[in-house]
Amino acid sequence: MKSFYKVLFLSILGLIIGVASIFYDNQSSAVKIEPVSKLQPPYDDYVYGTGIIETGSTNIPVGTAIPGIVTHLYIKVGQPVKVGDALFTIDERDIKEKIRVATIKVKVEKASIQKIIHQFDDIQKLMEVDSLAISRSKYLSHKDDLALANANMELAQEQLSALKKELKRHTIYSLIDGQVLQCKMRVGEYINGNRINSPLVLLGSNTMSLRVDVNENDLWRFKPETKAVAFVRSHSELKIPLLYNYTEPYIVPKTALTGLSTERTDLRVLQIIYSFEKPDFPVYIGQQLDVFIDTNKVKKSIK
Repeated sequence: MKSFYKVLFLSILGLIIGVASIFYDNQSSAVKIEPVSKLQPPYDDYVYGTGIIETGSTNIPVGTAIPGIVTHLYIKVGQPVKVGDALFTIDERDIKEKIRVATIKVKVEKASIQKIIHQFDDIQKLMEVDSLAISRSKYLSHKDDLALANANMELAQEQLSALKKELKRHTIYSLIDGQVLQCKMRVGEYINGNRINSPLVLLGSNTMSLRVDVNENDLWRFKPETKAVAFVRSHSELKIPLLYNYTEPYIVPKTALTGLSTERTDLRVLQIIYSFEKPDFPVYIGQQLDVFIDTNKVKKSIK
């Protein structure tokens, strides 16, 4: 009888614990939400634009005119590079074999020249003894053979030189001082030159600039030499003073971030390039900023 009440008590206790557990698990936990600070424009009269951080040299996609398999990769993301540093190498086996054959051909042409020179020397010595021993036509024929052999030799050397230059093209070198922004390449990967929209290697200089898109409807109020400031999105206290560099005088369709021609466009923009000193807080290549440009009370003239 005691065992029955004991089992009954444990059953009721387990039921109570289960119901309580379900009840408390379904309670929504308090979520702490920090409100996004409202961005206050720094000027009374301004033009707004969106800016994308890029390198001072602009972002440079690196490609190759020679398709093939990547056999060596000398870089990694974030690595600094200097002019002349090797980036990667395309398979060289085919061109090296052509160079080996061309080198042998040069040796053959050298031997051919030596043979003709020896024959020509014998003819000249014989003519010194008896000027009528060799006919003029035969003498001129040997002389032409020597000229032809020299020409073939020069051609073989030029072909060898061209192949050696072609071999250098299989290794791609940096043409700027900067850093590796992206590297999607892998050893053993086959690549070709048709990677404009999605480059495997992206380089940039060590300086930063900001490419600002300004709506064409606001261009009449834009003044190049006025003050401008950029804000980190959602952080109005993080701002960067800007220095005007130049304006690209061709209005282009605005595209979303990546700049691919396949993306939908909604308006046309003028692109303005600003430079800035690197701030105390971190900013990155490709980061989007809110930009305000002082219009200095520009008034629209109406005639």
